[in-house]
Amino acid sequence: MPDTNKITACRVCGHDFYNKPLLQYKNMPKAAQFLPDANSLKSEKGIDLDVCMCSGCGLIQLNSEPVSYYKEVVRAAAFSEEMRGFREKQFDTFVKKYQLNSKSSSNSSNPQGKKIIEIGCGAGEYLSIMQKLDTHAYGLEYSEELIKKCKASGLNVVRGFIETANYKIDHAPFAAFYMLNFLEHLPNPNATLTGIRNNLSEEGIGLVEVPNFDMILRKKIFSEFICDHLFYFTKESLSTLLKLNGFEIIECSEVWHDYIISATVKKKERLDISHFYNYQTKIEREINDYIHRFKEKRVAIWGAGHQALAIISLVNLSNKIKYVVDSAPFKQGKFTPATHIPIVSPEVFYKDAVNGINGVNDVDSIEAIIIMAASYSDEVAKIIRGKFDSNVSVSILRDFGLEMV
Repeated sequence: MPDTNKITACRVCGHDFYNKPLLQYKNMPKAAQFLPDANSLKSEKGIDLDVCMCSGCGLIQLNSEPVSYYKEVVRAAAFSEEMRGFREKQFDTFVKKYQLNSKSSSNSSNPQGKKIIEIGCGAGEYLSIMQKLDTHAYGLEYSEELIKKCKASGLNVVRGFIETANYKIDHAPFAAFYMLNFLEHLPNPNATLTGIRNNLSEEGIGLVEVPNFDMILRKKIFSEFICDHLFYFTKESLSTLLKLNGFEIIECSEVWHDYIISATVKKKERLDISHFYNYQTKIEREINDYIHRFKEKRVAIWGAGHQALAIISLVNLSNKIKYVVDSAPFKQGKFTPATHIPIVSPEVFYKDAVNGINGVNDVDSIEAIIIMAASYSDEVAKIIRGKFDSNVSVSILRDFGLEMV
């Protein structure tokens, strides 16, 4: 029978996996942190491991459920003096570059200074290093046992795990966060990363690290696959995940003998394009000034494309122009949406322009035309000028405003 617990679609983008796993390993350890004792050997057995690839974003991942302790951080690297030295130098550079220590925060509008949090701080191995750098450092950890160890060491740690985008962390907002070799364990990285983002200040930055699958591919390290690690990130796939969840990549590089991908990120800012309103006002003023130079309903517009239709609505021209001209037969005889202005053929305009020049059928005459035909505007203007010389006033709506031709 098929294993109904197997995941069939990417946990990040939702696309299906390719039909066949990239690799299938038999009798693998069921968890990196489970070491059977002599009494459990008879019942202990391995599991099968499928390494899959998303057909959409290309992320490499296992199709199995996470290990039971995935919310907790267990670090053997804490016993390495070389790693500790690496982290001391790395954190010091990070804190100074982004002015996260208490001295650089003294003039901040936040009287508590710039707070930084480690997501998944374990027993505080790295948090203690960060705290010694004169920072307002906090940790988030799920394991109650590990939290006790942190607090015994005088570290600021709260219990929790970010599994929804609206999760609230005590002491938020934070100016910065770091998450080191934890993301690859998490079954819903989108929710966790978005949750982190929502607990950052507007200019929040972060440091995210994962095992380096680019290096694993280069060196063919087939032994790197383990149930604990649901994801195997390349620089590209890690960057994609971070961007999908509201972060911009400042830099992304291989560190620690190329075993780790280290990404420095910043919170993506909401784009401010409110100045569009100012430009809209400018265009509206120029068009109205132009129309008011002529008798009522003696101006037409050439072009029934989406930009022209939007401008007609936004500038409110429904009762100010006679009609809209368009060369496309399927548009002729219809009306502009929202403003309900007739759309006519070029031949109607040509006839009315002649009437205006000759002073006959005054009610039907056209004295001026505003061309809103985007990249075709100059072509249209050339045609009109060829037919009427300077007897009809012609203007083109450019990206910078209204231009007389």
